[in-house]
Amino acid sequence: MIRRVVEGGAYSNLALRGALSSSPLAARDRDLATELVYGTLRRLPSLDHALGPLTDRPLGRADPSALAALRLGAYQILHTRIPAHAAVDETVALAGRHQRGFVNAVLRRLAAAPPGPPEGDSDEAVSLRTGLAPWAVGELGRLLGDEAEAAAAGLAERGPLSLRANTCRTTAGELAEALSVAGHATRPGRVHPGTLLLERGADPRSLPGHAEGWFAVQDQASAFVVEALDPRPGDRVLDACAGPGGKATHAACLASPGGSVVAGDVAPRRAALVAGAAARLGVRVLVLAQDARRPAVAGGFDRVLVDAPCTGIGSARRRPELLWRPRREDLSGLARLQVALASSAAGLLRPGGRLVYSVCTFPRAETDGACDALLRHRPDLEPVPVEGPDGPSPRVRLWPHRHGADAMFVAAFERAG
Repeated sequence: MIRRVVEGGAYSNLALRGALSSSPLAARDRDLATELVYGTLRRLPSLDHALGPLTDRPLGRADPSALAALRLGAYQILHTRIPAHAAVDETVALAGRHQRGFVNAVLRRLAAAPPGPPEGDSDEAVSLRTGLAPWAVGELGRLLGDEAEAAAAGLAERGPLSLRANTCRTTAGELAEALSVAGHATRPGRVHPGTLLLERGADPRSLPGHAEGWFAVQDQASAFVVEALDPRPGDRVLDACAGPGGKATHAACLASPGGSVVAGDVAPRRAALVAGAAARLGVRVLVLAQDARRPAVAGGFDRVLVDAPCTGIGSARRRPELLWRPRREDLSGLARLQVALASSAAGLLRPGGRLVYSVCTFPRAETDGACDALLRHRPDLEPVPVEGPDGPSPRVRLWPHRHGADAMFVAAFERAG
């Protein structure tokens, strides 16, 4: 799993779920495997920093399988209660025959003299303590000042399983009761009370109500985006970048009866996921594959959502590789795409209609910078306030360390008559 994510660019949550679904491991071992994969990925920068001085060659030149084994062993030695000798022995057994001596020597050196956490408040030091890339730590510093390290640490925490009650089928209270009877303790989300948080992980497909469509797996920050969109019964709604469908199906429930939701995505495979989610949840969504920069639909929508492609750092609690995978040089290209998508989608609004722009990230180029550029491209848009957890504002930021949600940026606009 570590190699698939680091070398192959896979998403850890999808790759691990697929591997465990066909695995004969018992529940306890599944939990340990999950902790080892997510923990190693989450701590990757600090693990490499600790391992680097102990090798006789640059880490980047090490055999890929040996490097993955070193990282896995180092995580166990430095961040778990697994005895060091057991961590070394089990990890060496995973290495290739010609790499075992190298892996054994490096891990034994690490176990004999484990380094302490780096000191100081530089971007690099905070990065090594939290796992977030130094450039992203710098962005947090410019946005949050002294809160930067708390925000980075919040992004690096493992997030709870978050279920949004599908109010077209049940209520949050009824869902909480069913989960409690099945032995799952829950608490309501602070940002979206219709979302229930489970601290102990579970396979959503095994939970009561999954087959009946009582809930969608969705972070409360994503549910908040739809609340900011404010679809009402009878509204015509467009979700321009809809895959995999959590927000579109939520909007479809709120727009019924009498409303209609069109969900578009540039990737046919992701568009198909929207259709599957709508079928399970029992809501009606009209699905199409389209490039939202060149819409395949006519205008006149009451509500338009642009949940734009982004660096995704805000969802690192569930995909820890997003702490370090995005690059600063990706920002300008993403920002141009985001503005193009939102500008095109704004043209599909009726006068007086609402546009919501959201991204699950925080860099200014993708958030405030993109909104400023959108207003220059679309002078017919006017910012409107959204009622957020810290009060009303036309631009709302959610943070794990403040709100217990993914890091999300949400901005709302109204099209002038």
